[in-house]
Amino acid sequence: MSGRSRRELPAAVAGAAVAGALALSTGGQTWLAATVTRPAPLPPVTEQLTGSELAPLVPAGGLVLLAAAAALLAVRGTGRVLVGLLAAVAGGVLGWSGLRTLLADADATAAGVLAATPGSTTSASVQAAWPVLAVVAGLLAAAAGLLTVLRGRGWPGLGRRHERPAATGPAPRRERSDEDRALDAWRALDRGEDPTEERTEQR
Repeated sequence: MSGRSRRELPAAVAGAAVAGALALSTGGQTWLAATVTRPAPLPPVTEQLTGSELAPLVPAGGLVLLAAAAALLAVRGTGRVLVGLLAAVAGGVLGWSGLRTLLADADATAAGVLAATPGSTTSASVQAAWPVLAVVAGLLAAAAGLLTVLRGRGWPGLGRRHERPAATGPAPRRERSDEDRALDAWRALDRGEDPTEERTEQR
């Protein structure tokens, strides 16, 4: 395996694992802070909407990427290419989920999720750091996936260096030494046999 391949495989595995961990982390954080103003005399209500509530595919994508990181070490050839495609798709989903939250109307998004009562109004603000982190995770996952698709077919699999070489033929028979014959004679005497009889028969 070349030095370049030695660097690429750990890089792809680390990229998928880090992206998965970021996705799971950001999915549990608050992406939108919303205030619902209800008709009098009802007081306003403040809601914290997490990434999992706004984009359920974010934590799901994180789990997929963590599984992909482990699979990259275990599979080879076409199987690894398929894992790379899966990681790239998961990265695209993460990036789109973060961008959609950043670019969409926060008030409308919060109102759609909260299903406010008639006559109420919803105002929301985006906690931009967490959707941006989802975008970063998506880019990292996509890069790891594309690297695997383009280069992963030639990377080694888990435990390849520990595989035994195939046998090329039967092991050569070692000639018996005087020491071996002496040991056989002692074993024959222990069994109550006469070792000289065996030698006579062989002659």
